[in-house]
Amino acid sequence: MTSTLRCLIGLAISLSMITSGIAQTDFQDPPWKYSLEEPSAEWMNADYDDALWKVGAGGFGDPSTPGSRVSTEWTTNDIWLRRTVNLDAVPQLPALMIHHDEDVEVFINGTAVVRKQGFITRYEVIPLNADSVKVLKKGQNLIAVHCHQTNGGQFIDVHLVDARNPPKLPAPKPKERPFQSKLITPWGEEVTPENAWQEYPRPAFQRSEWKNLNGLWDYSVTDRSAQEPPAEWTGQILVPFAPESALSGVQKLIHDDKAFWYKTSFAANPADGKRILLNFEAVDYRCEVLVNEKSVGKHQGGNTPFQLDITEAVKQGDNTLIVRVEDDTERSQLRGKQSLRPNGIWYTQVSGIWQTVWLETVAATHISDLKITTDAGRKSINTKVTLSRTIDQSATLVVTVLDARKAVAEATMTLSGKVDSGSLNFEISDAKLWSPASPHLYDIRLRLQDASGHILDEVSSYAGIRTVGREKDSAGHWRFTLNSKPIFHWGPLDQGWWPDGLLTPPSDAAMLSDIRFLKDAGFNMIRKHIKVEPRRYYTYCDQLGMLVWQDQVSGGAHPPWTRLDPNPVDAEWTDADHAQFMQEFEWMVDLLENHPSIVVWTPFNEAWGQHRTLEVGNWILKRDPTRHVNIASGGNFWPSGHIVDEHRYPHPGFPFDSARDRDFIKVVGEFGGHGLPVEGHLWDPGRGNWGYGDLPKDSAEYQSRYRESLRLLTELKGQGIAAGVYTQTTDVEGEINGLMTYDRRVIKIPADELQKLHQALFAD
Repeated sequence: MTSTLRCLIGLAISLSMITSGIAQTDFQDPPWKYSLEEPSAEWMNADYDDALWKVGAGGFGDPSTPGSRVSTEWTTNDIWLRRTVNLDAVPQLPALMIHHDEDVEVFINGTAVVRKQGFITRYEVIPLNADSVKVLKKGQNLIAVHCHQTNGGQFIDVHLVDARNPPKLPAPKPKERPFQSKLITPWGEEVTPENAWQEYPRPAFQRSEWKNLNGLWDYSVTDRSAQEPPAEWTGQILVPFAPESALSGVQKLIHDDKAFWYKTSFAANPADGKRILLNFEAVDYRCEVLVNEKSVGKHQGGNTPFQLDITEAVKQGDNTLIVRVEDDTERSQLRGKQSLRPNGIWYTQVSGIWQTVWLETVAATHISDLKITTDAGRKSINTKVTLSRTIDQSATLVVTVLDARKAVAEATMTLSGKVDSGSLNFEISDAKLWSPASPHLYDIRLRLQDASGHILDEVSSYAGIRTVGREKDSAGHWRFTLNSKPIFHWGPLDQGWWPDGLLTPPSDAAMLSDIRFLKDAGFNMIRKHIKVEPRRYYTYCDQLGMLVWQDQVSGGAHPPWTRLDPNPVDAEWTDADHAQFMQEFEWMVDLLENHPSIVVWTPFNEAWGQHRTLEVGNWILKRDPTRHVNIASGGNFWPSGHIVDEHRYPHPGFPFDSARDRDFIKVVGEFGGHGLPVEGHLWDPGRGNWGYGDLPKDSAEYQSRYRESLRLLTELKGQGIAAGVYTQTTDVEGEINGLMTYDRRVIKIPADELQKLHQALFAD
């Protein structure tokens, strides 16, 4: 069995007593007492005190191990288990039915009855020898097991059986709950139903009249087949936190044969000529929405906002809102880092509502979309407005550009019989350009007025004037430019995960704190990895001056990972799955393209879901010619876009090949990942917490490794590397390679020290 097949860590243990008088269909895996820390020498004896041991159902291990029957996950090197079984009579031919990979020892009533090393690939029935049979007795028997992991995967499953009638083992029961860590952020400690994400969710397209629906909602879980709302509700969930998260108050796994239901109420005052819009910032993954028992819309796609016009279903006074959700985390849908079997670089699944839900009231004719482009050379801002419907009578659109609340430009357009207003271009004399060093933003106010001057709609936004480009340096290497000046992109891989909220930050302030730390630490860029953040995140990047490389969320089938080797291949995707991928990609671009901070789009990462690469690349190049395209970060490189990207751990490197990369900007899109465990700040102290390379012996060695990676990156910059991405901002679940712990309570290298270390990267 190869180490790949056996898995990084694979282990499952369960043990029960089956006598010849018990039918196979009655087989059950009973609970165990278990310890992940080495007990005293008497641990296998019946009189040993195991009161402080944990309790879990067998088997124990990593569900990704082939053939495993895991009810309780275990990922450390050693586990000790104890269980008392009660025998009405000693079986005539007692045996162990065992599947092991690797070392295991089994004790009955304190006596070793089996010791095995290495692994086997199928269950074997091993009759107990005469001496071992003697230790069995009528009544209570103490079964104790120790399993030790050495290299690669490891799996063990042990049952005490009657050799004449070994049972057919049933599948383990699905886990009902995710791993429940005690880790919580300072902001998570402050969350209440009254303060959960109360900020306006769309700051780059803002109206004054809105209503936040976050707070405690009713919830229930039903079989997927159920299409009608449940008659009874199980409990309450704190929206917008996903049911798997601690802050939701639920912490339940939503399986692919289940539907998750939400219910709340809201007050409304419908008025003639007004429309009521219901906004969901993100719901994972498929949902149907009902208002007063009437379906008002469906949506598929778990990472971007959607809006429903619910006017016709709303009544005066109290209204009922129900949301039905389905989530198939590991099928073809785009899921990012979510996994049904979180381990390594894969994290806890997230289902349902995970961003703000809110209402707004608008005129029947209102501004439905705004597109902004800028040009640093011309010092211009261009606005393009789309209306909700065709205008029957003439109306006027007034667009004002302000700097520090002072109008610096204004234009008026008369509209009649139009939905698309066309473009208004503003050239700003003495314009202040946007950059990480000077993130200047201009406010934009849009007013839509009818023929009599009555304001139909008013929206506020902003713009940062900047132009993204590239140029060759004196040595012929392609470099990034911003506003026609070369700029080295230096930032962390940023997963955006939280121990208490999972994909949802515990609060707006918590989310902002991450960006401020990175800015203070001397980074000028963030690679937002396989996740779309709440819209406010990108506004903070605009305000603070952080460049953003934005990944598309991944999922689906993937091809062999050949990195930068020639002749890559694509995965085979169905037309339907590809169409959904492209729809969600376009939604993301539509959502974020006004933000000056976004400078790079990354369709694929490390061959995850990589398919029809040239088609996808051609689409995004045409869709947004104002930004760079990194077609496959560290993945299978095809000649598309502007960037060729190598991932190298732990220290940075690049396989320079002038024939293949001469027309592309060369970057090290991931490196580092130096791990440092901080006691008291681990997601799960009992798992195999890890970083890239061997873990350092102390903080001094950790910092030494970080400095060495910076030194090597600085050398690579001289050879033509134009950007570096360090893994990563924070620890995430079992990954302990963050600059901060997962709970953000411990900063492993202070921000001011990091800023000093990073200065060498920006030297000419």
